[in-house]
Amino acid sequence: MISSSKQRTFGVVLQYAQMALGIIISLAYTPIMLRLLGKTEYGIYNLASSIIAYLSLLSLGFGASYIRFYSIYKRENNQDGIKRMNGLYLLVFTVMGLVSLLGGLVLASNAEIFYNDTYTKEEIEIAKVLMFFLTINLAVSFPVSVFTSYITSQEKFIFQKIINMGKTIISPAVNIVLLYLGYGSIGMVISTTVISLIVDATNIFYCFTKLGMRVSFKSPDFHLLRDIFFFSLFIAMNQLIDQINWQTDKVILGKICSGAAVAVYAVGAQINSMFTSFSTAVSSVFAPKVNLIVSKNEENMDEQLTTLFIKVGRIQWFIMTFVLLGFIFFGQFFISKWAGNDYGNAYWVALLLMAPAIIPLIQNIGIEIQRAKNKHQFRSLVYLIMAILNVGISIWFAMMWGEIGTAIGTTISLLVANGLIMNIYYQKKLGINVIEFWKSIGKTVPGMIIPIACGVCLMLFYKFNSLVDFILLALAYTVIYAISVYFLGMNKEEKDMIDGLFKKFLRR
Repeated sequence: MISSSKQRTFGVVLQYAQMALGIIISLAYTPIMLRLLGKTEYGIYNLASSIIAYLSLLSLGFGASYIRFYSIYKRENNQDGIKRMNGLYLLVFTVMGLVSLLGGLVLASNAEIFYNDTYTKEEIEIAKVLMFFLTINLAVSFPVSVFTSYITSQEKFIFQKIINMGKTIISPAVNIVLLYLGYGSIGMVISTTVISLIVDATNIFYCFTKLGMRVSFKSPDFHLLRDIFFFSLFIAMNQLIDQINWQTDKVILGKICSGAAVAVYAVGAQINSMFTSFSTAVSSVFAPKVNLIVSKNEENMDEQLTTLFIKVGRIQWFIMTFVLLGFIFFGQFFISKWAGNDYGNAYWVALLLMAPAIIPLIQNIGIEIQRAKNKHQFRSLVYLIMAILNVGISIWFAMMWGEIGTAIGTTISLLVANGLIMNIYYQKKLGINVIEFWKSIGKTVPGMIIPIACGVCLMLFYKFNSLVDFILLALAYTVIYAISVYFLGMNKEEKDMIDGLFKKFLRR
């Protein structure tokens, strides 16, 4: 039996292995997809995905509340309560799935309202088919999410990550075959749906046969449903905000500009999505631990949470800064070779989305702390106001500067909401010593000076001549960053962790 702490450690390692694998696959897969689909069809596919993604809001944030209420029942050793809670969640999410299915079918049949006159009738028909299968995939994901939440609550991160790694490999491989056979974006979305169903069935089987998950539909606890609803209401608002910030730009561009503009923005957004995943890989495995600390409600709870906040935030900072700086120095050449010269603006879109996002990304364990303390309402209200302003700014800027304009709108909202307002809230209301957090981050700056200086010199005085140059210089940057940060940026605990991982690797 692997302990919870080792599950978390291996979970983080496997998550990064999955991301590395995903990036490697994406490097080979995305250029093929872009060239076989073409700019317009790729834009249609992304716009259809963004539209259907809004139906995920029907979950009302219930999924994010599962671990919190499970932790309460587990602490009380109330197995009957856990069974009834599982049954309640399954009933509610099945209804949500059916509603999303109906809503998606309505949207698919009226797809033309989301596309302007630059799209042909044939392209609209493709969009309708894409939206139909995306709807099926989403509808099934609602009830299945209960089982994935249960696996997380049991801290079985190794199983989760291995399954996800398998999906990361298989899905693009099948899609490439279908693209070469001429099935286009429709073939892609059908294969993705089938593979997702297989993964879902695997998770359900694992829950019942290996984890002993039990479900009871007798006497549903509607008082619990009320508590879940009020707890989840503001989480649902956060999900709405995320949809506005990360999906609405594509809808705006699809209506105001063209499928080509959507495609360019989508490439930049894809890079930002990979950037974001580097942070959530760490924080996601600490959600059960955060809930446990809060549920114990010990006298030094805030001190424990601040320590965890700083510890996880510093790890995320080292990783995120490495990626962001690397993209600044190497991103333009990378996009030109990876996506093509027609996608040059994707560099600026990605940079405008990534740079301000680094603040919430190194603090995203704070979201788990807010939820565990049931103090996530303020964040939701702030983000909602900023998201609404983001839409207005993005529409205005899109008319002037296209895809770059919409990215600027998102940049402004992220800086104000995350960089300023939420840090004040963490300090004043959540009990997190944010001042100490930023002091700790500031102590890492000496480790960044050398790689930044090298990168700036590279941008000013060198022009990439070949892919070999790019790879060798990227490796050199990686080595310089790692050595500089290790000796000049990390504290003793972090160095000991790196040394321990290195020694284990050498023994094996």
